[in-house]
Amino acid sequence: MIHKASECKVEVREAMRGGEKSVRITHFFDENNELLSPTRLCAKLELAPGASIGFHQHDNEEEMFVVLSGRGLIDDNGNQQEVTVGDTILTGNGAGHSVKSLGPEDLQLLAVIVPFVK
Repeated sequence: MIHKASECKVEVREAMRGGEKSVRITHFFDENNELLSPTRLCAKLELAPGASIGFHQHDNEEEMFVVLSGRGLIDDNGNQQEVTVGDTILTGNGAGHSVKSLGPEDLQLLAVIVPFVK
C-alpha cells in the first residue's frame, strides 16, 4: 500500500493533552481500516516553537517517537532531556510523558502507538 503525502488525513488539535498552542497530526494510515497490527497511531506530529503536548500516561501500550526535525524537551516520567534530529523516545506501560518544541524551527516527530497484545 502506498499513500501519497497529499492523501494523508491531517488534523490539528488545540491544547493537546492540556499543552500549549496546537499540534498538527498527519496520519500515514487509517489505523482502524488499513493496518492489521493493533496500532493506535502512526503519524507525523508537528509542533511550532513553544507548542507542547501536556503530561499524560499510556497504560497497556507503548509510544515510540523519532525526532525528524527541530529541537524539543521531553519529560519522560520525570526525566527531562532535550532531543534533536535522530533521537528516539520510548514510553508507555504506565509511564507519563510530555513534549515541548524549543524552536527556532518546528519540532517534527514520527509517532507510533502500539497497544500490548494479551
